[in-house]
Amino acid sequence: MVSTVLIALLPLAAMAAPRCVEDDAGREVCLERPAQRIVALSPGAVELLFSAGAGEQVVGAVSFSDEPPAARKVPRVGSYKRLDLEAILALKPDLVIAWRSGNPAAQIEQLERLGLTVYYSEPVRFEMIGGTLERFARLAGTEPVGKPVAEQFRAGIKALRQRHGDAKPVTVFYQVWEEPLMTVNDRHLISEAIRLCGGVNVFGGLPALTPRIGREAVLGADPEVIIAGGMGEDNPAWLDPWREFGSLTAVRRDNLFFVPPSTLQRPTPRMLEGTRRLCKHLEQARARR
Repeated sequence: MVSTVLIALLPLAAMAAPRCVEDDAGREVCLERPAQRIVALSPGAVELLFSAGAGEQVVGAVSFSDEPPAARKVPRVGSYKRLDLEAILALKPDLVIAWRSGNPAAQIEQLERLGLTVYYSEPVRFEMIGGTLERFARLAGTEPVGKPVAEQFRAGIKALRQRHGDAKPVTVFYQVWEEPLMTVNDRHLISEAIRLCGGVNVFGGLPALTPRIGREAVLGADPEVIIAGGMGEDNPAWLDPWREFGSLTAVRRDNLFFVPPSTLQRPTPRMLEGTRRLCKHLEQARARR
């Protein structure tokens, strides 16, 4: 593999030197040598590690870690909500990537008490995705792979900001789940993608990061666009129930759009692809006014 060749070219002294980074909890995480056995406790962290060139070092992952396809072969250690601690310990990881707001705090604390090195990951802004890629590459000794990927992501986001910076506002409802009906507020990374494209999240001011709402609230907000993530990468079925509400502006103008959920709902480089799709949909909505 190209990544293996690039990594092999690193000076041996650099590979052997201690590697320290700051995680998203503001803690310093240090390894005496590049991590060789990594357990990742969220699908997003798994994808970020593969993107950073550390896929071959990932020995454990949680359920739904399906990107890239090679990640599907990694042994499972439970779900992100309920970890199998015995399975994690049996893998003897030298690094555990925890999801700060998603994993059970008590279980992560137990792993730390047992002597495992834990990095808390929580990218909540576009710039943090690039930084996470670089830090993962630093910990894994795969900088020649991770750094260019991070730079490419940053350049793509910058180009989108420049292109859509003066776009006319479009009100948007983003549906993150169907039962219960859920959306995101303005602190969520998905809302940053909406803003970048010139959109205005109609529920951005709600206090919860992923608030539950009723259909009546959506009807009252009357968004110009409805974006749904759906249950799968090619399943826009969540949009169908909205077609019954002909009074909605989004329905009247046929502004019901689907974006594959893993391209917007995971903080990975593929958010660039998802944001491009989102911007394209909002351009279509402007053209239909």
